[in-house]
Amino acid sequence: MQVLFIILNKVNYLDDILSILVKLNVKGATILDSQGMASAIVNSDIRSIPLFGALKDLLKEHHPYNKTIFTVIKDQALLYQVVEEVKALLKNDKLPCGFMFTVPVGEMFLLN
Repeated sequence: MQVLFIILNKVNYLDDILSILVKLNVKGATILDSQGMASAIVNSDIRSIPLFGALKDLLKEHHPYNKTIFTVIKDQALLYQVVEEVKALLKNDKLPCGFMFTVPVGEMFLLN
C-alpha cells in the first residue's frame, strides 16, 4: 500500500488528473493548495535570503501556487497504471508540470 503524491505546478491539468483517477477506479484523493519554497521566497518580502534581481524576476513568472494531490493506493499494478497515465497526459508539455512520489503506508485506519 502506497500514498501517491502529485505536486502539480500547472493547475490547469487538475481536472484531467482527477478524471484519470476516477476512470481507474481510485476510491478517493485529497487536494491541497500549496506553494513551493522558491515561490514563497520570491513572493514575500524576505530580505535575508539573497536573490539576484534577474533570478527573482524569472522565478516570479513561474507558477506561484500549485496543487498537491495525494491518494492511498493498495494495489501496486493500479499505482503504476495511474503513474503512467498521468505521465502520458503531461509528456507533451514543454515545461515541467511538477513531480510525483510515493510513500509506503504501514497501516490505515478508517474513522467512523
